[in-house]
Amino acid sequence: MAMMLSKTYEAFRAAGAPDDKAREAAEEIAGFENRLAAIEADMKLLKWMLGVNLAFSLAILVILLRPLTT
Repeated sequence: MAMMLSKTYEAFRAAGAPDDKAREAAEEIAGFENRLAAIEADMKLLKWMLGVNLAFSLAILVILLRPLTT
């Protein structure tokens, strides 16, 4: 059985939804929440990658544009 959000299930049951329909809906919402958490984790990784890339790019730009002294 898939993970289910118990408060959501109880809310559907209190609203008068049949037991099987309330259970399916709560499981579907839990699955959506899991996918959303995975997307958030991917976004966090992408932000770190962008920050590191920006830092390296700025360092290279500073090195290339500094005046040459002999």
